[in-house]
Amino acid sequence: MEGYLLEPTLYTIKGIAILDNDGNRILAKYYDKNVFPTSKEQKAFEKNLFNKTHRANAEIIMLDGLTCIYKSNVDLFFYVMGSSQENELILMSVLNCLYDSVSQILRKNVEKRAVLESLDIVMLAMDEICDGGIIIDADSSSVVSRVALRSDDIPLGEQTVAQILESRNIFPWLD
Repeated sequence: MEGYLLEPTLYTIKGIAILDNDGNRILAKYYDKNVFPTSKEQKAFEKNLFNKTHRANAEIIMLDGLTCIYKSNVDLFFYVMGSSQENELILMSVLNCLYDSVSQILRKNVEKRAVLESLDIVMLAMDEICDGGIIIDADSSSVVSRVALRSDDIPLGEQTVAQILESRNIFPWLD
């Protein structure tokens, strides 16, 4: 492979995964069908990746020809995978955006139970960050604002007084 330059491509992300502290998949998306065409191969890779990273204190590993950037918190491991030629800083910006978005969505309670309870919103955030391997957004605040719950989706008991007054339009002259 040395000696020639690869064509630049927008398809920078090969996969994104969130695993629990036993290495089991919470959520994973693979964007390159040539790398891991089947679920069986994906899970074998995840098991190998977890075994190589769960005790390490680094944040990058080369595995099976992929550059894997990762971060752990409490009982979760966040991974972003790219090709071996991919810029690690770009992969790190995607990982940080994913982690920060999940952290904001879960109000800083980044743990397995909370992710599972809000899995639909976390999946939406992942889709807002990367679509088909192309990075769409790496700014966590804009990702969160696009996937944020509307106040009428929040149970009444969890709304603030201001949200209730605003949603019920109790004081129309304030609009």
